[in-house]
Amino acid sequence: MDMAKRLWEGDALAYVREMAARIGMTRTRLSQVVCEAFDFRDPLGRLREMTCRKVLAKMAARGDVVLPATQRSIPARGALAVVESGAVTCELAELGRVELVDVTGEAALSPVWNGLMDTHHELGSGPLCGAQLRYLIRCEHFGWLGGLAFSAAARRLADREAWLGWSEDERREQLQHVACNSRFLILPGIRVPNLASHVLGLAVRRLVRDWPKRYGIALWALETFVAPPRLGTSYRAANWREVGESRGRGRQDGQHTAERTRKRVFLHLIEPRRFPRAGPPAAPETDWAAAEFAGLELDARLQRRTVALARRFQARPTASLPQACEGHLAELRGAYRLFQHEKVTIDTLLAPHYQATQARAAQEPLVLAAVDSSALNYSAHPATDGLGLIGTTVNGPVGLWLHETLVFTPSGVPLGLIDVQHWRRDPAEHGKKRTRKKRPIEEKESGKWLKSFDRIEAAQRACPQTRWVMVADRESDIYEFFVKASDATAGVLVRAQTNRHLCSDEQAHLWPALAAAPVAGTFTVQVAAGNGRPAREATLTVRVQAVTLKPPRDQTRLGNVPVSAIWAHEEHPPEGSSALEWMLLTTVPTHTFDEACSRIEWYCRRWGIEIYHRTLKSGCRIEDRQLGSAKSLKACLAIDMVVAWRIFHLVHLSRQHPDLPCTTYFDDDHWKALYGFVHRTPIPPDTPPTLHQAVQMVARLGGFLGRKSDGEPGAQVLWIGIQRLDDLTSMYRVFATPPPQAP
Repeated sequence: MDMAKRLWEGDALAYVREMAARIGMTRTRLSQVVCEAFDFRDPLGRLREMTCRKVLAKMAARGDVVLPATQRSIPARGALAVVESGAVTCELAELGRVELVDVTGEAALSPVWNGLMDTHHELGSGPLCGAQLRYLIRCEHFGWLGGLAFSAAARRLADREAWLGWSEDERREQLQHVACNSRFLILPGIRVPNLASHVLGLAVRRLVRDWPKRYGIALWALETFVAPPRLGTSYRAANWREVGESRGRGRQDGQHTAERTRKRVFLHLIEPRRFPRAGPPAAPETDWAAAEFAGLELDARLQRRTVALARRFQARPTASLPQACEGHLAELRGAYRLFQHEKVTIDTLLAPHYQATQARAAQEPLVLAAVDSSALNYSAHPATDGLGLIGTTVNGPVGLWLHETLVFTPSGVPLGLIDVQHWRRDPAEHGKKRTRKKRPIEEKESGKWLKSFDRIEAAQRACPQTRWVMVADRESDIYEFFVKASDATAGVLVRAQTNRHLCSDEQAHLWPALAAAPVAGTFTVQVAAGNGRPAREATLTVRVQAVTLKPPRDQTRLGNVPVSAIWAHEEHPPEGSSALEWMLLTTVPTHTFDEACSRIEWYCRRWGIEIYHRTLKSGCRIEDRQLGSAKSLKACLAIDMVVAWRIFHLVHLSRQHPDLPCTTYFDDDHWKALYGFVHRTPIPPDTPPTLHQAVQMVARLGGFLGRKSDGEPGAQVLWIGIQRLDDLTSMYRVFATPPPQAP
């Protein structure tokens, strides 16, 4: 029998009145008592307390019962003293263990959660709709950090239904398997990079267990709403997808007035196989600059200027700053003011790009983080303040040092930068290299490798479903680095340069030990042309063995480190060519020949960061930038680095996914202008060319001939072609715009 009908029966109504009259009984307790008395259960056998509370509220509104007054939990000041005690600024690892504490129904913790939300969240603590779970965020060293809540999903949401491919019947049947992240709060003053995305990852794993346990229903997806001007950067980093926007109505808009703010809608699929039609078709990437610089911690005016400059730099990658601004004096002055602004730094500008890179990496099962250093020579600009030494002599060249971490897929597609370190060498400290053995690694320049790995390890924790492996050349062969990596979740793959001692016996060393190991097989790699040598294939003899490294004599306190060693060397190089030889050390377990070949392929991908440096220097010509200070140079460099990645990404995207429509990269005016110029026709085709076809046409603008022996176009011809395409597009827009008609 229907529960509402049974409550209206005479005996039941009298019983409810009696229960409601009891002193001290809260509404929650009353609903529990009524459910137990009449055994109101759902098809899965769980008591339907929430439904019972709704019926009781309707009865109270009609005057049939008098319910107890609503009891709002007000936390004591002592409960909030811990969480409001000053700012916290540190790395994620320094917080210690971060955990979620379920406060649903907890009398002691609910007041704390309510107090935090009422004090710091714009929506307050409630009410939350339908089924719900609430959590407090607690860390090992600082106590409460914030809170979050999940409740029932929105009944109807056009963009969500379209993205999931739901019909009306499917929406009705499957909506119960979707929950909404209706509250998310990190306390003001807590400045911890990647904390928000890390907490979202923890929340998903908790909900998979807690929601079915409480409600008997498995969750397939999560949704949330982000109000402007926020851009949902943390959700993107945690592998949530923006699928559209709300209509501004809200749950109580019975009159269809849509008076509320339109919000971004994000989805996270816990069970993707439940939504076989999920995902929109490939959408045009026409506003890439806004996406890469979304969430800048700058005011709206500075954000707009940054995005506009990024578009101009991408359209004219080889141009100087005045040329990129096309002679517009106001835009040029605005660019100079932007780079000089005290809040505009290289770290501030690159922060949203790091988050976008991490979000792209979260879509992959394995990513390779290639790390390398590069010097920028600005000796031709002696008037620039704040430069340092980049050579070995006091009177040598001056400039800046960069240490970048660029993320690749195993197939070589660059996903973006995840970390950039920058510094100048003070001439006054020249010669301190002689004291390097007396200083800890944190005080030495070589500490850059440990900092890069810390960033990769933080990304690994934020994206637990993705395997992160740091790949570096011989400069990173530092024992402290191996010690740090041995206890981490992320992996490392390093080319060795030191013939280290091994633990097998007193005389054992790395190279002799691998030379004595049996041959696992041979593996062929492609050697690129360069420095006067032609491109060729190299056949490598591969040996693999698990070894344990001993610390240097002056660092015995660091202990031993177990690694897998792979020795790949060319026994018979062609005449006139140097033999190829790599000794690779990795914390990723490697035992078989196939695994060893996979690690060698990973190391080959490290060459991609060398190509990126060439793109940055020769393509974007960052060493030709003429600005008054190193601070302004670095701010300009941040935009150049993102533009260089985008051009590099286009090269690989067209090779890995040639059949994608060109609108994934070029907007309509660009591809139509390109097609019309190359084919000498004013009428564009009905269907856009493929991405591969469009890239070939752009490369032809840059001088690419397209012969069979030429292979695929590289970044250099694309730099020139893209700049020519920008001019063609400007002219196309002039002729495509109809003239104003005379009155």
